[in-house]
Amino acid sequence: MTTMTSTAALAMLLAVTSLMGCGSDYPTTGPAKSAPAGTAGAATPAKSTPVRVVPATEERAAGVVVASGALAAEEQVVLGMKVAGRLAEITVDLGTRVKQGDVVARLDSTDFRLRVQLVENAIQQARARLGLSLDGGSDRVDPEKTPLVRQARALLDEALLTRDRRIKLAEQALIARADLDAAEAAAKVAEGRYHDAVEEVNNRLGILAEKRTELELARQQLADTVLRAPIDGAMNARQAAVGEFLNAGAPVATLVRINPLRLRLAVPEREATAIRQGQRVRLTLESDPTVYEGHVARLAPAISEQNRSLMIEAEIPNPQGRLRPGAFARGEIVVQPDRRLVTVPAEALVTFAGIEKVLVVEGGRAVEKRVTTGRRSGDRLEILSGLAAGEQVILRPGALAAGQLVTAGP
Repeated sequence: MTTMTSTAALAMLLAVTSLMGCGSDYPTTGPAKSAPAGTAGAATPAKSTPVRVVPATEERAAGVVVASGALAAEEQVVLGMKVAGRLAEITVDLGTRVKQGDVVARLDSTDFRLRVQLVENAIQQARARLGLSLDGGSDRVDPEKTPLVRQARALLDEALLTRDRRIKLAEQALIARADLDAAEAAAKVAEGRYHDAVEEVNNRLGILAEKRTELELARQQLADTVLRAPIDGAMNARQAAVGEFLNAGAPVATLVRINPLRLRLAVPEREATAIRQGQRVRLTLESDPTVYEGHVARLAPAISEQNRSLMIEAEIPNPQGRLRPGAFARGEIVVQPDRRLVTVPAEALVTFAGIEKVLVVEGGRAVEKRVTTGRRSGDRLEILSGLAAGEQVILRPGALAAGQLVTAGP
């Protein structure tokens, strides 16, 4: 009996041990744990993402046409001497600013001053031959009052009186016919000499006038030995050195007019019809945050066939000389001074594969809207199409997908 009892107890112990080692494969007996109230048999709900939203706003701003171009000098002049000579002085160099009339360079004027003196002496001689004072200012003279003509006139009068007397004597047969003929010949000779004297005086007057012209020319050449700036501007190049002999017209320096400047813009054909003379132009440079203003001054008469654009020129005031010809510039032509537009924060825009879009909140979900953007002003972006004012736009959407549940917040 004792042996049987021990065997039965050992068998039961082995069975219990076996069941305990396999407890993870079978559910334990006993009461099951109760599920939370209201969830038995239901799926887990989708999670809502909190987002920040702002409304698209309607603003009033100027309508502009944007184009890129370059600044150019209003005028560029290559300065040269009108007369040949040796360069004695040059007062400018690269970047020197000058006003109209400022001296740029001078030639050695010795030869030109001597030429003036020579012609002045010739004028004095011509005046003396006419019986005028040497230093008088007027060259007007009556030929009849000149010594040469007065002498010829006196001889002519004497010859005429002698002829008249001999005519009367011949009529009375008191002299021979030969004496009368001699008197008439002498009168004709005296008359010829008188006319020659008058012509000589007129010729001397002509010579005097010619010398006056030569004097003006000599003085002008003397003045031309000084080269002056024809316009306000700055020197873009210096092309001669002191001591160099320059022919007439040889370049000395290049002068550019920098106030105002010309802004040359190529406006696309589709926007060219809105451009008019006098419209305001805003100019910006990559290296300068300042906004400069001017106006449309000139328009090309035809569209370029190469790039289908209209070339325009705007005048940009540059009194301080901060703008430089040749600089690349971005121009905004104001074609509508006051227009309505929709703007959103720039951080609301999503760009992927060249497609621009924003996400808005509709019915608690994110909805994708494709938009066309315009210009950017600060942190605001102009929306040309695809979005209406008042729509709730999601800021910084990141990886948020269209259709996802969202919870809008400020």
